[in-house]
Amino acid sequence: MLNQQTIEKLLALKLVGMAEAFKDQMMQPDIDRLSFEERFGLIVDRQWTWKEDRRMQRYLKAAKLKLNACVEDIDYRTPRGIDQSVIMRLISCDWIRHHQNIIITGPTGAGKTFLACALANKACREGYRTFYIRSPKLYYQLAVSRGDGSYGKMINKLAKTQILVLDDLGLAPMTDPERRDLLEVIEDRHGSASTIITSQLPIENWHEHIGDPTIADAILDRLIHNAHKINLKGGSMRKKHSGLTK
Repeated sequence: MLNQQTIEKLLALKLVGMAEAFKDQMMQPDIDRLSFEERFGLIVDRQWTWKEDRRMQRYLKAAKLKLNACVEDIDYRTPRGIDQSVIMRLISCDWIRHHQNIIITGPTGAGKTFLACALANKACREGYRTFYIRSPKLYYQLAVSRGDGSYGKMINKLAKTQILVLDDLGLAPMTDPERRDLLEVIEDRHGSASTIITSQLPIENWHEHIGDPTIADAILDRLIHNAHKINLKGGSMRKKHSGLTK
């Protein structure tokens, strides 16, 4: 009876991991071989693991990643310009701690989005707040927010996100509001947060794509000089994994 009350109190305190560990220990006939300190240490470890798992799941849900991709599933065997040593350095997440960016370019289907989501997934697992959005949707949402008065709130939210994944940059010519919005987002994040950008356009074509030379210079200066650049090559990975023949 006393044990059940203890479990109920732990649950009331939202110490779910500790409650589960305590119940598990009661089911182990030889648990008394361990000292009190050892048993208590196991219970505390369980609570810590439970809390970290919950935080990771919360961060992954908030990130809204397009693909359920993990760095453990990156394909290094297919020749497409991925340097495993570079990816291993990025997996350490030092680039996030130094507020650096990642730019992933390459043709359609080369795996740009998968790689971006895999690195973002690792960031979530390491405790970094992450958010994924395609560039056309970003421009649309910013335009809507400007109309309903929530523009400043959305810009602040993007600025505070530790890793922003901006997918499919350069799908269509940019309008003047879009290039100004992109500058606003990049400017607020420069030196304080990290951005992952994917694009079919080679980096040398970005200046022309952005359009306005002054704004293009400002955006590229803040994005490129502290960025890790990955240029994917080869055929479509979607076709490879579809199992279809030519």
